[in-house]
Amino acid sequence: MTALPSVPPTAYIRIDHYSAVHLAAEAARALARECGLTGALPDRAAVVASELGSNLAKHATDGALFLQKVPLGAGVEILAADRGPGMAELQRCLADGYTTTETLGAGLGGVGRIATTFAIRTQEPEGTLACARLTPPADAETARRAVGSVCLPIEGEEVSGDACAMAETGGGALTAIVVDGLGHGPPASEAAQTALRAFAKVPDEPLPELLVRVHRALRRSRGAAVGLLRLDAGRAQYCGIGNVRFLAVTHHEAGHRLTGQPGVAGLEIPRPRVREIPWEPGATAVLHTDGVDHRWSRHPAPFLLRLPAPLLATALVHGHRHVRDDATVLTANLHQRLP
Repeated sequence: MTALPSVPPTAYIRIDHYSAVHLAAEAARALARECGLTGALPDRAAVVASELGSNLAKHATDGALFLQKVPLGAGVEILAADRGPGMAELQRCLADGYTTTETLGAGLGGVGRIATTFAIRTQEPEGTLACARLTPPADAETARRAVGSVCLPIEGEEVSGDACAMAETGGGALTAIVVDGLGHGPPASEAAQTALRAFAKVPDEPLPELLVRVHRALRRSRGAAVGLLRLDAGRAQYCGIGNVRFLAVTHHEAGHRLTGQPGVAGLEIPRPRVREIPWEPGATAVLHTDGVDHRWSRHPAPFLLRLPAPLLATALVHGHRHVRDDATVLTANLHQRLP
């Protein structure tokens, strides 16, 4: 059993000019080193960021890169998103030797070869989403887990009052937490990080006991909304306080919409209650804070519903984030594996 909190906030780099591509490459290299990657891996992270960023700069509208530690295990994750026009010939773009100008020369085919895992989806005119992970060899299998998260602060802040973490808990289960500290800035961030530390100590506890433990840890903080998720074969369990939303996404709908019980963790909560949801094989669990507009789930496009978990998290933040609030999405699918 391991509990590995993500590193909030996610680094967000808007790709609106070629100068941003160089910035993204340097940021990816630095992040890889901070995450303990050695040898050629930091330079490979820079190549991946350069190639994905260059494609955005040359071909896309409203493109952005998201850089962060991988949700599980050790390594770096580089996410790309745009709002169109999409790729008409994706397979050609993925072929070795097909490259854009002003890049480090690898092309998307090179990204797939360099990265430990590389998932990409595109549709005209909606746009393209990509996820590349670079990990040490020992973490290659963990990198293929279909989990995702993106955590962004309110515009103008360097820290986020939101936070999230995942842990692999006994018997193949996955347990996750999403926290929304009250307000914004450093005090909210401190509350969120306190909640993550409490979660990391015993993530395999029954969810009501785990929520009480987080609540007690937050007593000296400004408090937070907290959502806890446990995914196991054939079922999902949700236990929460406040406005952290849970949904189950299948290829047909975004259903089983739940929010937490009334209250504020750290201040006052009712007796925690677990809600158990029968789990359709292949469904993706989604947790998100109110920094993501909940209306995305009313009439989601088929393209969105069919995205792998890390690309779904990216799409929801890129397409439905409130920039005047911290925003976090966490996604998990026990049955998928990334290429």
